[in-house]
Amino acid sequence: MRATSPRQYFLSNAHILTMNSRRPYASSLQIQAGRIHSLRLDTPDERLPNPGLEHIDLGGRTILPGLCDAHIHIEKYALMLDQVDCETASVRECLLRVESRCRETPPGSWVLGHGWNQNDWGAYGTLHDLDAVSHDHPVFLTAKSLHAGWANSRALEVCGVSAASLDPPGGKLQHDDRGQLTGILFEEAVSLITTKIPKPAKTDIARKILEAQAELNKWGITAIHDFDGLSCLNALEELKQADRLRLRVLKHIRKKDLEASLDAGIRSGTGDDWIRIGHLKLFADGALGPRTAAMLRGYEGEVDNLGMLQFDLEELVQLGSQSIQAGYPLAIHAIGDRANRLVLDVFEKLKDHEQSRDLPYPHRLEHAQLLHPDDIKRPSRLGITMSMQPIHAISDQAMADRYWGARVRWSYAWNTQFKSGARVIFGSDAPVESPNPWLGLNAATARMPPGSETGAPAWVAEERVSPMQALLAYTTLPAKSANWGSSIGQLVEGAFADLIVLDQDPTGIEPEELKRVQPCGVMINGEWIYREF
Repeated sequence: MRATSPRQYFLSNAHILTMNSRRPYASSLQIQAGRIHSLRLDTPDERLPNPGLEHIDLGGRTILPGLCDAHIHIEKYALMLDQVDCETASVRECLLRVESRCRETPPGSWVLGHGWNQNDWGAYGTLHDLDAVSHDHPVFLTAKSLHAGWANSRALEVCGVSAASLDPPGGKLQHDDRGQLTGILFEEAVSLITTKIPKPAKTDIARKILEAQAELNKWGITAIHDFDGLSCLNALEELKQADRLRLRVLKHIRKKDLEASLDAGIRSGTGDDWIRIGHLKLFADGALGPRTAAMLRGYEGEVDNLGMLQFDLEELVQLGSQSIQAGYPLAIHAIGDRANRLVLDVFEKLKDHEQSRDLPYPHRLEHAQLLHPDDIKRPSRLGITMSMQPIHAISDQAMADRYWGARVRWSYAWNTQFKSGARVIFGSDAPVESPNPWLGLNAATARMPPGSETGAPAWVAEERVSPMQALLAYTTLPAKSANWGSSIGQLVEGAFADLIVLDQDPTGIEPEELKRVQPCGVMINGEWIYREF
């Protein structure tokens, strides 16, 4: 891929956290051919090991392995950077932003936005609200959770959706008391709109991913586990071929793309040092925001609402066995305690199928936001990777308290999973949340919702983790879960020189300070991507 060899470096006078238990610390390292050649603990009078190396004295700064966002939608995040930001305090503010964008957009063109949350507004927006500010444009705004959408009349008309339309499998169209559409669509009903919105060209997707990649790199992210579709995979491959990809990617495959992937020879476990194929992604339920997460008992104040399951046990076992026969392990989205129990039951039943097929990775449980106490230790016993997003906890706290009540004791239970022996990996779920990993590290170690008063108690404090545990979940553990071994996620001899430089040691500062950390240097494959020293 690269026409020229990376430069050779000797980084000295550093506080190096290797994230390797056998050799946790070093003070200098040597980089050759894009990999770590050696590490050592120096004495002050030691000389440069090779005069041909470029010597950089780091002045006591901290070096860590590059961070991994283990659950991101990189294409969605990249494209939404240009959309209307709907994460506002009121419906009115959101509508003003939509109105402003409509004035800048040619009549008839789509206006897209993302980030609204009716729980913050006190009610859903309506079709008539949007119609009042968007006469000449189809408008579609996705909820913060990505599990609901809000359309105006023009968008519904263009997409052929009317009050007479049937709910699609796994989805729901919201109607008012008169049976008319409100403009709100839940779960799979969202696809009635999104499949009709013109898709950007591969080169445009690649260009936007390139912009998003620059943001991620500056935060210290050098690897991602991505859950978008084949258009994203194609764009990532284009960037790799153009020598512009600066993220190592575990690329998961969506259910609707499985047949096309198999026909194209795309197999789990295959790939190279930059892009590897991962799991088959399935959904067991919805989300907390629109209250479609599947529950064992009803939401507080909505006793009859048990959320929405996308599959029953038999269907999910059948899909799972087909996936295993195709060589794909499963990564299943589950939010509510009922959905998580269902998925764990499925993984248990699939054990016999796995014995006949050597899968490249363990199965994954995505989000796992609420487990029943009886199910807490099952992921560890089953060898499941727990893919969790700390930033969800502080973002969801008010909703969780309101709709789950006392059940929140077992919500976002990272510490309990660590203690049980489960492999826990952390990500952001961007664009649902910010992909800034330092916000995630703060959430994991502090569990303090935004706006909390000084001295206020942490939310479900028992589930906080230590800074070192959180860093492991952003480095070594996601690398191991993707069978990258020690080649990324830790700083050892032979590993890729994917690393970040910080002005402070994140294990030695207060959790509140973590959200303000900004790397002063980021290196990938032995090349400085970002450097401010």
